[in-house]
Amino acid sequence: MLLLLQYTLLFASVLMLVALGGCFSEHSGVINLGLEGIMVIGALGGALTMKNLPDNMSSILVILVVVIVSVLAGMLYSCLLAVASINLRADQTLVGIAMNMLATALATVMVKAINIAENPDNVSSTVRYGIAKRAFVVNIGGFSFNWFVLISVIMLVLSFVLLYKTRFGLRLMACGEHPQAADSVGISVYKMRWAGVLISGFLGGLGGIIYITAGVSEWKFETGVAGFGFLALAVMIFGQWKPINIALAALLFGFFRALSNVYTGFDFLANLNIPGSVYNMMPYVISLLVLAFTSRNSRAPKAEGIPYDKSTR
Repeated sequence: MLLLLQYTLLFASVLMLVALGGCFSEHSGVINLGLEGIMVIGALGGALTMKNLPDNMSSILVILVVVIVSVLAGMLYSCLLAVASINLRADQTLVGIAMNMLATALATVMVKAINIAENPDNVSSTVRYGIAKRAFVVNIGGFSFNWFVLISVIMLVLSFVLLYKTRFGLRLMACGEHPQAADSVGISVYKMRWAGVLISGFLGGLGGIIYITAGVSEWKFETGVAGFGFLALAVMIFGQWKPINIALAALLFGFFRALSNVYTGFDFLANLNIPGSVYNMMPYVISLLVLAFTSRNSRAPKAEGIPYDKSTR
């Protein structure tokens, strides 16, 4: 049961952070379907950092350095969406899909090139970071607590405050609802949308590094992040673009994803002789069912996905 709770918190943290990233982007008026790709690039930056950090570095410094590199990588990659969708007014859906395809291919090629440079016989796309990963975990009474869970809770609180209690957040949401009206009172829609996309890159990159530390000491980038970016979009929609609701939805989806990792430890589940692939499918099936029954009542920001043209006021 403790293991189930541990994995639930980890996977929920990933989904919550990435969904919050999509929330900020969509509240600004930009649909970010590239969250999956941003997660991969953030994970790549964090994994390569962990791989190359000295073994004797303090845990606090390891966490700080890895988090900084991961979020910067995610923000840098999110600039592709910002430039294409905000400045060039490209189709946001197509840009996001292209980012997802590019990220996995780019990460795989980079890791293979690094492995070959270190050992000509090693052509895998795997990054090993087991020793450095220990810095993120502390054992409390038999429960393995990951510091990333605490970081995720802090990000949730900050996201709520930023969106609803600050001038910046209110201006950001105004740009996603009525950009022409926001522009008429002196708010720069382009700057607000850039800020929303960069925040989504920040949180998406952080979600990526948490995902690859969730129970493994190495990662093969050809597998990407197993659709977690799309699951996060489902969490965001189910949570109605509201941070607290997103956190609760993330716990639900995180539980079903965690169940696929630990179901063999529960006798009543193991005795059902259900193939492991069924448990692996459950979060995605649940997401389809949830969206099918709740999407009718969803209320997305009115101007999301619509490129802003100042001349059309």
